Amino acid sequence: MLTIDKGRRGVGPGQHRVLCLERLSVLCSTPLGPASLAASQRQLQLSIHRLHRSISSYSPAAAPLSLSSSSSKGEEAVLEQQQQPRSTPTRATTVTVASTSSSPLAPELRQAIMEAPRPSELAQPSPTPPQEQPVDAATTTPHHIPSSSKSIRFPLRPGKGTIGTRCMVKANHFFAHLPNKDLHHYDVSITPEVTSRIVNRAVIKELVNLYKASYLGGRLPAYDGRKSLYTAGPLPFTSQEFQITLLDDDDGSGSERRQRTFRVVIKFAARADLHRLELFLAGRHAEAPQEALQVLDIVLRELPSARYAPFGRSFFSPDLGRRQPLGEGLESWRGFYQSIRPTQMGLSLNIDMSATAFIEPLPVIDFVAQLLNSDIHSRPLSDAERVKIKKALRGVKVEVTHRGNMRRKYRISGLTIQPTRELTFPVDEGGTVKSVVQYFQETYGFAIQHTYLPCLTVQRLNYLPMEMVKHNAYQDDPYAKEFGIKISDRLASVEARILPAPRLKYNETGREKDCLPRVGQWNMMNKKMVNGGKVRSWMCVNFARNVQESVDFAPEPILPPLNARPDQVERALKARYHDAMNVLGPQRRELDLLIGILPDNNGSLYGDLKRVCEIDLGIVSQCCCTKQVFKMNKQILANLALKINVKVGGRNTVLVDAVSRRIPLVTDRPTIIFGADVTHPHPGEDSSPSIAAVVASQDWPEVTKYAGLVSAQAHRQELIEDLYKIWQDPQRGTVSGGMIRELLISFKRSTGEKPQRIIFYRDGVSEGQFYQVLLYELNAIRKACASLEANYQPKVTFIVVQKRHHTRLFAHNHNDQNSVDRSGNILPGTVVDSKICHPTEFDFYLCSHAGIKGTSRPAHYHVLWDENNFTADALQTLTNNLCYTYARCTRSVSIVPPAYYAHLAAFRARFYMEPDTSDSSSVVSGPGVRGPLSGSSTSRTRAPGGAAVKPLPALKDSVKRKVLTIGLYFKLHLLRNWRLGAVVQVQLRRE
Repeated sequence: MLTIDKGRRGVGPGQHRVLCLERLSVLCSTPLGPASLAASQRQLQLSIHRLHRSISSYSPAAAPLSLSSSSSKGEEAVLEQQQQPRSTPTRATTVTVASTSSSPLAPELRQAIMEAPRPSELAQPSPTPPQEQPVDAATTTPHHIPSSSKSIRFPLRPGKGTIGTRCMVKANHFFAHLPNKDLHHYDVSITPEVTSRIVNRAVIKELVNLYKASYLGGRLPAYDGRKSLYTAGPLPFTSQEFQITLLDDDDGSGSERRQRTFRVVIKFAARADLHRLELFLAGRHAEAPQEALQVLDIVLRELPSARYAPFGRSFFSPDLGRRQPLGEGLESWRGFYQSIRPTQMGLSLNIDMSATAFIEPLPVIDFVAQLLNSDIHSRPLSDAERVKIKKALRGVKVEVTHRGNMRRKYRISGLTIQPTRELTFPVDEGGTVKSVVQYFQETYGFAIQHTYLPCLTVQRLNYLPMEMVKHNAYQDDPYAKEFGIKISDRLASVEARILPAPRLKYNETGREKDCLPRVGQWNMMNKKMVNGGKVRSWMCVNFARNVQESVDFAPEPILPPLNARPDQVERALKARYHDAMNVLGPQRRELDLLIGILPDNNGSLYGDLKRVCEIDLGIVSQCCCTKQVFKMNKQILANLALKINVKVGGRNTVLVDAVSRRIPLVTDRPTIIFGADVTHPHPGEDSSPSIAAVVASQDWPEVTKYAGLVSAQAHRQELIEDLYKIWQDPQRGTVSGGMIRELLISFKRSTGEKPQRIIFYRDGVSEGQFYQVLLYELNAIRKACASLEANYQPKVTFIVVQKRHHTRLFAHNHNDQNSVDRSGNILPGTVVDSKICHPTEFDFYLCSHAGIKGTSRPAHYHVLWDENNFTADALQTLTNNLCYTYARCTRSVSIVPPAYYAHLAAFRARFYMEPDTSDSSSVVSGPGVRGPLSGSSTSRTRAPGGAAVKPLPALKDSVKRKVLTIGLYFKLHLLRNWRLGAVVQVQLRRE
């Protein structure tokens, strides 16, 4: 199996080879998954952050919270499994054997929330923590690192919801019978140590084959590929040493294969406690015993790991479905995901279909041509192309084709800067050098043709030209039987409810003053927007060749529509803007709107247009594809009107219950609703920053308009660093700022009220990060509130929104037209809070949208903190109703709009990043952190590894002054109506 080295281990001088790109062949497909987390991120997920001094200026009423945490052994194993590279397995031939004979503290969060360090501190490696001790928040010192998260308790489920029409749905969960076995855990030591799980598995597999009946007492163990081995009962020894000899794969040369001997020591460690798991499933134990879950997960992954290509939590094979070419040298493989999960119905096995991209097995030079989508056989590479190739090929295993039947294998570590024709290397100790071209001609009789291309660098300092490389049935599972695990073969049947759609209010002057959506949809016929915006001056630039000037634009734009080439977007926009301002300038007017017509396949044109408009010119823009221009039916025009209206300060619709103040825990007192998300760079982009975005409602009680902020932060950092910040100003001294503080001030300015409640929807957090994100970000929210006013303590509800899970819901009877939408999916508003949900905590699945194509994916909402004491009905209904207030369409959306807006805001910020065409990863390219008092800052923030994050580019004042929707349009103004003085506000509305 050709693999990508996710560890990205550095290779020093004299330890790597350089291979020419000719005569090389990719061994087989390579998985193309997300880049591995840096060591600092892994440390962050495996230990909770340090706790500092208390802040006693405020005392929110809160549920018991104790601030100590650590990862379980199961979490560490899963993280290691996702990060470690795989290599080609070897076979064993000869074997010899040698025999050898608390109760955590949970103090009230009364007068303080503990101050957490910066996320960059979390990334630093910490010493192994001492024996776990309960941590008192009042006595924690900055040097103490808590070693357990067991004392943190998420809110318990406040009962199940009752609102809605009851129905039955099926879920892709399969009931798993808990084994009645005495599970034993053994430590495994393999010397010499290897990093490949596949080699480790080959060693243990041969050991089991040879000694199962004798030394292993007939047991069939399950092995995690690292340090842990589990058995269903004790082995006949407490410690045993084995000598295992493996042979390398046959390279086709006919020469004798190399032997490798491993010393394996298996030593008893502990017994896995399944009783605690039973108590947890019954709701009588607060925390899931991760080790017991890990054992069951390893057992059920043992057989698929041997049959298929494991990648992350999924397994892939070209035999599980037809391969699909994706272009750029990639193809898709089908596979499946599986995970054992504790639920209300007991243990369940969650199984889902999945697919991922693999590198095609083809000549590397052909792969490069597909990757670049251009002919490289007659020209050298540009710097940008070379960087793209390097990122795509780094870690890929290849084999050479210039040595006949001898197909030696290498792993690519990089790309040379010089072309092949300029590369030389010493051939003797006397200093004699020889060129790579000359060496291949004299040694192998091969004339390198593409001497202008660089070479691939691999281990041991060799050069290799590009043209030399070619790029469960669980009832029958022997491991499940061994451990007594029984998996049901039926989808779980789950009770669900269909929540009613909310009534939407429109302008009183329209023929229809309100409407009730049907199956998650409605239209704008006979309706007028609640608040209409105004466009007094606009212009159009057409980048599509097949759209002529005969398109009717009314009323008349400032200038006639301009046709321009897509590769001249910046020049065309700036020239046309200059012409428009020559007309508007003398009238002291501004250009309100630019309409851009784009080709259907426009590549980077959309992002380039947005970047030029918002960074260079300060124009609000609305894009439209060619195919929509030719259609131009009423629905398309209505959708464009929705987007344009909110961009120019209008409001499309509001909830009737919001206007009449009938939304529990929202409309009775001033409430602000936040949404937050962090987007990370694409796989292979190991230097670009992550982008964090936070949005917040700016009207009450309607909660329809949203303002927001974006910030660049350290690469793949999930915690939002800029929620609350303190810095030193030369004139003003210590100054407080950050996203939360500024958005609270903006809410006060817009509504005249201080928020008395905060509802915070946080997107993109995995289960393993719940504790860290809650502690750090709740702490930042508390500090931001306290910095505005003494004893300012709005109650906080913190909810995680998850879309990247693997639970799917299906109609119980697809033939019943009353239980499915037009796509055959479950109806919008379907909510599940039983059976497949957490045994004790407050979570639910909500499918708030109507399906269009494929299987609808419900959103998973998990409440991590709730001082507002929401009932299940109140929170589920609020979340579902908000999904009908999304401003860009007349459909309910799949996740709550604040989280949706935050995601889109962070995604838009990436358009402002300049492409990285350098090999250096010491400086993070792209927009940097937003400065505390302006839309951008010239200072740099250090990433955990010492890398600098560049500042965000400044937006034009003309864009900042406009009140628009979230598409990353900003409004900058001074706010002086809170007692702490003037701060700069960046206001953002949804596109």
